[in-house]
Amino acid sequence: MLPLDFSDSLYLIKPEISLTATLVIIVLADLIFKNRKQILPYISLAGIFISGIFVVEQFGFFNFAFSTASNKGLMAVDPFGAFFKLLFLITTAFIILFSFSSNEIKETKNRHGEYYTLLFGMLLGMSLLSSATDLILIYLSIELLSLSSYVLAGFVKNSIRNSEASLKYVIYGSASSGIMLFGISILYGLTGSTNLYEINSILSSITVLDITFILASLMIVAGFGFKISIVPFHFWTPDVYEGAPITITAYLSVASKAAGFAVLIRFIKIGFVSSTTSNSYYNLINLIDWQSLLVILSIITMTLGNFAALWQDNLKRMLAYSSIAHAGYILLGIAVLSNQGLMAVIIYFAIYLFMNLGAFYVVMLIANKIGTEHIDDYKGLGKSIPFLGVALALFLISLTGLPPTAGFIAKLYLFIALLDANMITVAFIALLNTVVSLYYYVRVLKNLYLVNTDKEKPAITVSLLHYIVLLLLIVPTLFFGVYFTPIVDLARISIKMLGF
Repeated sequence: MLPLDFSDSLYLIKPEISLTATLVIIVLADLIFKNRKQILPYISLAGIFISGIFVVEQFGFFNFAFSTASNKGLMAVDPFGAFFKLLFLITTAFIILFSFSSNEIKETKNRHGEYYTLLFGMLLGMSLLSSATDLILIYLSIELLSLSSYVLAGFVKNSIRNSEASLKYVIYGSASSGIMLFGISILYGLTGSTNLYEINSILSSITVLDITFILASLMIVAGFGFKISIVPFHFWTPDVYEGAPITITAYLSVASKAAGFAVLIRFIKIGFVSSTTSNSYYNLINLIDWQSLLVILSIITMTLGNFAALWQDNLKRMLAYSSIAHAGYILLGIAVLSNQGLMAVIIYFAIYLFMNLGAFYVVMLIANKIGTEHIDDYKGLGKSIPFLGVALALFLISLTGLPPTAGFIAKLYLFIALLDANMITVAFIALLNTVVSLYYYVRVLKNLYLVNTDKEKPAITVSLLHYIVLLLLIVPTLFFGVYFTPIVDLARISIKMLGF
């Protein structure tokens, strides 16, 4: 493939350019229309729509941006990256809609310009990260994503727990970034390159010191592990999820996690896969046993996440540990080391987007009225919030993975990938963890409907906007549980050219 000139490369990154332009427009609009900050979310949604058009064009297309005669490029523009960019855009659009109803965000109306600017800073970082094939760009993208998220986690200044969450996030994030950068420098010292394609070629033809290479790889994985909240890099997650505004908590639980998985998949698939078998399984360069490492991390992650969630009394904190457990499930899809496994990952994320955002949205609407996320305060609340109660029940059942919801399809394809790879023991452990998760999800529903209380519960009104947003989340959660062919086809297209 001939290297592209600079203008052609710019053409390939139209989604990122449109996001950057939208970010600049938001800053200018915030400065010019100081008393009309209500236009900022509409500018943001327009920018997302335009960027989404450019992203859709990238399905069925493959090329490298900013390549040279000796270097394949800094970014791969392919359907895999397009899928994750589309997921980021849809998630961001929902978060903006959530922000219309969030009391926490409404209280900071004088700083809405900063809020939407930082959201787009995160979105731009995630978009670059999903396509990056060079370790330097990967690091810079993670920093752009992280720096924006640190500020957003502590955006509500009048909350002590909010400031504490932001500080913890900064400390853990800075440590993980430093460790990852150290690992990148070691890997560069071993191979003389930061491009993943070149690293693959070099590792296939030379002998490197195993201990040094393993140390460098683990340091880089630690940086990715922080973004996806896998054990033992998960310590920040419960505190930050509980302390951050609910809109940002939902954003971190879906979009930021997806970005981390996207870069982890590229790192392993491009950097360490030497060939693909006839039945689409990967042969890896024989330097580190990635499959065993990923399986161990995933089992520990899902087990700790599920069992820690059992003891939580705060619903946001419970959903944080639930998010850790789901990271463990998704990691199993990568551990299969096959196209079937990666398809399971993409299907899982396509469905996880709707059910997890839905759960957080209902929690936010209830917290707006009763002022708490404590599970015990949900006792007897079901009668006063019939629509919200049913919606929350649906999302929690889907997160468990029960039919006829889409969550069942997500788990089904994951287990199919595990059984096809003859990883029966691992599949059984994942199944047991799913059973454990059922307990803490049902506990919420029990308090809603089966526990009586003498305290009078406030009626929670649901506006037209609330109905529309909830239906946009409920319908896919039910529809894809019955008819899931579109998601499967999208997953198949998304991984078709990954790593070429």
